Amino acid sequence: MVAAMKTTLLLMAALLVQVAPIHAADSIYDIPLKDIDGKAASLKPYQGKVILIVNVASKCGFTPQYAGLEALYKQYHAQGLEICGFPCNQFNRQEPGTAEEIKAFCTSKYDVTFPMFEKIDVNGANRHPLYVLLAGKDSPYPGDIRWNFTKFIIGRDGKILNRFDSKVKPESNEVVKAIKAALAEK
Repeated sequence: MVAAMKTTLLLMAALLVQVAPIHAADSIYDIPLKDIDGKAASLKPYQGKVILIVNVASKCGFTPQYAGLEALYKQYHAQGLEICGFPCNQFNRQEPGTAEEIKAFCTSKYDVTFPMFEKIDVNGANRHPLYVLLAGKDSPYPGDIRWNFTKFIIGRDGKILNRFDSKVKPESNEVVKAIKAALAEK
């Protein structure tokens, strides 16, 4: 009897361990991240704000979009916009640098002041859980990320509102209009 109870308890504990992570990441704010300095982070500090999430790279034809992202950040940050950059080296190895090199490049070349995070995979078997949520099968905008500087707008409620391809510049009317609409939602 005692052996059967122990077995039952062990099975229940194993089941809870497997189920808990599924529920822990139900919210975009609960997904574990690391900032560009390697410190534990999440999007929880940005809860209630509009977030523009972008996979970035330093050696890409779209790299000048850093300037547009920084301009948006300066213009709309006080109204509740956060921009979060996630370096990715999956597209022609256009982000080969270390975290320190990426940070130095962004600050020296584009005066980036918005939050930057550690290098991650946005596609494939090692796709980061953030991008599973953003572009996975259950996303309102599913599908592989096609290139660097794909942009997602997250509403104040944590829901994915928009997805913009790399070719859509941050300062485009399309992106600015979507950001303004998201900021207007209270």
